[in-house]
Amino acid sequence: MTALSAQRLTKRFAGVSALREVSFELMAGEIHALCGENGAGKSTLIKLLSGAHPHGSYEGRFLVDGREARFRSIRDANAAGIAVIYQELSCIDEMTVAENLFLGREPTRLGVFVDRLAASRQAAAALARFGVELDPSTPMRALGVGQKQLVEIVKALMRDSRILILDEPTAALASHEVEVLLGILAELRTRGVSCIYISHRLEEVLRIADRITVLRDGATVCTLTRTQADETSVVRHMVGRDLGDLYIRAGRMPGEVLLSVEDLAVAADDGAERLSGISFELRAGEVLGIGGLMGAGRTELLSHLYGAWGRRVRGRVALCGRAVAAPTPRESLRRGLALVTEDRRRLGLVLNESVGFNLSLSSLAALSHAGIVNSSEESACNQRWFDSLQVRATGLGARVGRLSGGNQQKVVLGKALMTRPRVVMLDEPTRGIDVGARLEIYGLVNRLTAEGCAVLLVSSELPELIGLSDRILMLRNGRIGGVFERGAATAEALLHAALGS
Repeated sequence: MTALSAQRLTKRFAGVSALREVSFELMAGEIHALCGENGAGKSTLIKLLSGAHPHGSYEGRFLVDGREARFRSIRDANAAGIAVIYQELSCIDEMTVAENLFLGREPTRLGVFVDRLAASRQAAAALARFGVELDPSTPMRALGVGQKQLVEIVKALMRDSRILILDEPTAALASHEVEVLLGILAELRTRGVSCIYISHRLEEVLRIADRITVLRDGATVCTLTRTQADETSVVRHMVGRDLGDLYIRAGRMPGEVLLSVEDLAVAADDGAERLSGISFELRAGEVLGIGGLMGAGRTELLSHLYGAWGRRVRGRVALCGRAVAAPTPRESLRRGLALVTEDRRRLGLVLNESVGFNLSLSSLAALSHAGIVNSSEESACNQRWFDSLQVRATGLGARVGRLSGGNQQKVVLGKALMTRPRVVMLDEPTRGIDVGARLEIYGLVNRLTAEGCAVLLVSSELPELIGLSDRILMLRNGRIGGVFERGAATAEALLHAALGS
């Protein structure tokens, strides 16, 4: 039985086609993956199916359970049994897990008073049912990103939704949380729940999906069954060409030491020591990879070196031969150290502003004379980086919040590189972006090191870490678990170092 049928869906914005006659079918109890580069039309399609783009604002039609859907709002889609779980979380940190699960439909006593005991009891039962080990009374602010994502998934499942649309659901999950999610989806499939699964992690797609529909430039390219699909064929359809080795790292002799860290120990705001005994050197032309499990201290290390987190307990940091005691982000940028944060939407961009505004945001001092920004020089610099990074947008005036994830990441990178850094710190630079954008970022890393920059790279993906790094430092519980030269770095060895086994 067909749960959802999309028929020649077309959506235009200011004369530009975001979707061009997209068609596919979702069967009852099927996990149907949608794959495509950033900008291929996946986000627009989600908004259309979920009622965010109301009936009448697009051409074509789609049917739910054989009846044409004419959703005027997201509420209409929810009433029809469609729920969307977005990559950007919508939870409220000030509330508990139970309160988030029942938000807007809390159980009551006498039809007036919220029954908190019943909510807690029912929340615990729902979490246990889907294999999520969380206390319903825990405040959301105390949870990690992965745990918050699982709460969002359980919240959607509690509404008895028959069609789930999951947009990059594992982007922020640890490996064991990914296994929990995939297990939940497999169980839902046996109950007849249908899922549209969107992910850039092709190994997950090939493992869980019954069929895969590929979009490119807003149009349907093909639909493949599980037996027809492999990573090579899916990537070829996504980008329109064959790809060689994803990770091409040109070997070169490293130059002078640009960043030196000796016996670094850092405490968090609560006084607890989160980093201890960290020592390494980073040279010009070198990529030093930083790996480890979630919570190992990778992001904290980069944030502290940048001057955005933690109180130094002991140790010495030197940048370009000069000691750095207690830096601020402004001082770090001035000295040639730039950070590309892992959370581009919250910490890397001003979403309501333009591409140009964001690109030059960290470089205004260099573009100013007597305290006044030289607008023509700013515009010229912005345009050079816009063109160099091949940002897909209508121009510098486009609002950055409306760009795809890959193009937003290019803007974040451009903002950092416009400061002309000697050391570039990249925290999960390819999270949530497609294979085409990844290749462009990998090429940029090689270009930076060829020009004499040094790169400190944090990545949760071991193949990426191994493929791009000249050396790899694995963290475990805020300490160094192992250091590996390029030839000695294997996935097994890195995991042993991360786990301490």
